[in-house]
Amino acid sequence: MLALSVAAVLAVFLLYVSIAGGRTVQLKPSELASHGGNVSLVGRVVGPVHGAGYAKSGLRFKVGDINGSATVRVVYRGSVPDQFKLGRHVVVNGRYTHGVFTAKRDSLVTKCPSKFTNAKKS
Repeated sequence: MLALSVAAVLAVFLLYVSIAGGRTVQLKPSELASHGGNVSLVGRVVGPVHGAGYAKSGLRFKVGDINGSATVRVVYRGSVPDQFKLGRHVVVNGRYTHGVFTAKRDSLVTKCPSKFTNAKKS
């Protein structure tokens, strides 16, 4: 009976970890200051873009809220998607410290803006 109870608790734990444990919190720039640890930054490239993904100082740019004015500086190292440019919606994983979002290597993903806007009514 004890072995069955332990097995049931272990099964519930494994199910919880597989569903919730692997998720990273997605935040927009206006929400970053109140969160620590690793997060996914979601927003729009709004600032000047400097550097290169594989340069020593990395690729540097700003990401803003998609429908707002808050921005955050981002430092990214790694491959840069072909669709990366000003105005493009992006998701990047990393950590926010001292006013700068330091992205994990090769975690930059571009998104099509049409996925985030409402369809036009005719």
